[in-house]
Amino acid sequence: MSDAAEPATAFAGARVVITGGLGFIGSTLALRLAELGADLLLIDNLCPDYGGNLFNVAPIRDRVSIEIADIRDVRGMRALLGGCRYLFNLAAQTSHMDSMTDPETDLAINCRAQLTLLEACRDICPEARVVYASTRQIYGRPHYLPVDEKHPLHPVDVNGVNKMAGEAYHILFHDVYGVRATALRLTNTYGPRMRIKDARQTFVGVWLRAVLEGRRFEVWNGTQLRDLTYVDDAVEAFLLAALAPAAEGAVFNIGGDCLRLAALADAVVAANGGGGFETRDFPAERKRIDIGDYYADDTGFRELTGWRPRVAAAEGLRRSLDYFRTHLAEYL
Repeated sequence: MSDAAEPATAFAGARVVITGGLGFIGSTLALRLAELGADLLLIDNLCPDYGGNLFNVAPIRDRVSIEIADIRDVRGMRALLGGCRYLFNLAAQTSHMDSMTDPETDLAINCRAQLTLLEACRDICPEARVVYASTRQIYGRPHYLPVDEKHPLHPVDVNGVNKMAGEAYHILFHDVYGVRATALRLTNTYGPRMRIKDARQTFVGVWLRAVLEGRRFEVWNGTQLRDLTYVDDAVEAFLLAALAPAAEGAVFNIGGDCLRLAALADAVVAANGGGGFETRDFPAERKRIDIGDYYADDTGFRELTGWRPRVAAAEGLRRSLDYFRTHLAEYL
């Protein structure tokens, strides 16, 4: 385990910037950092097609600064980074299908804007710790399981290619310019505040919405393996990554519970206390970019930081459904 500082004291009073700070993971991270006493700036463009939602930070609205801005706005971003000690870079276009139908927008957000943001960091806050939200999608279809960080990178869609480039820029800027960057390759992260009105963020949200509305949902190829990370566990990984000197310049997988999709669907129904689903083949347009079975080997991050996922799928799904049952209208 590393000699990193403890989150309980390290973030108190520190200037922390979160891009995508009104989104699912960004807002959950903000809630945790507010508890730790951080001086928070949340940056989000609130694009309707992405996950930003002001309701996500309602409990801490009076304790954070919010800038409605786009990371593609180079001048605007440079003006916001002064004094930043920690930058959690979560702004992204997350839809795999949207990346195929509108590749230019995906390129602008997930690739080009990452480069200009890092240039701004190099000039404005060169000592800041930067943690980048990467994705397991960059591996493509696994050659072996579990997938470790040495697995070849072969994305199956435009989103994966651009996220791979965004990650590579972060590590390059560490290696060449000393930017203190780390990348976390996330798998299916789920929980309260996730986008549930469509599948742009994750299929799990669509399933949760369906059971809450009393509708059956579709499971495509229920035999496939996926691992899931509850959002609180993902947030803890971001905090620990930011505080571990040995993590600088490195990439790490972040995993969780591994389930077959049919078993996950059963768990959603059980957590809701009712509901149903139908199993069918992948739609043709989805099948072309499907990666097959996947689950992560995250031994490296566990050994470095002592992190491990603490919320099992059954409990995480129950917490998620309880949250959305109370606040459903805010997410539709």
